[in-house]
Amino acid sequence: QVQLVESGGGLVQPGGSLTLSCAASGSILSIDYMAWYRQAPGKQRELVAVITRGGSTNYADSVKGRFTISRDNAKNAVYLQMNSLKPEDTAVYYCNADITIRLTVGGAQRKGFWGQGTQVTVSS
Repeated sequence: QVQLVESGGGLVQPGGSLTLSCAASGSILSIDYMAWYRQAPGKQRELVAVITRGGSTNYADSVKGRFTISRDNAKNAVYLQMNSLKPEDTAVYYCNADITIRLTVGGAQRKGFWGQGTQVTVSS
């Protein structure tokens, strides 16, 4: 019913920049918060940044001042601009969103959705 599709990952040198994108599609009535998580090998998935529909943001301490989350409500999209990348930023990055969907049987349901993940590798 709903898909989150990420793009923009890749290989970048330390100090470089990347921008991740995530677009939601399907039977969407509204989207509340949208967020980026990441999971490095052997580590738990962690929250990187979150943005509300109104534009309020919050960041993990490890990325404050380097990453910027933004969204386009008209496109049901969220972005993560990553600057001054470090090797420790290497991970699979996942898009997450809290979405109210239109049910085929009528009515609506609010639930969380995840993208498939996109690899970010920071290495020289």
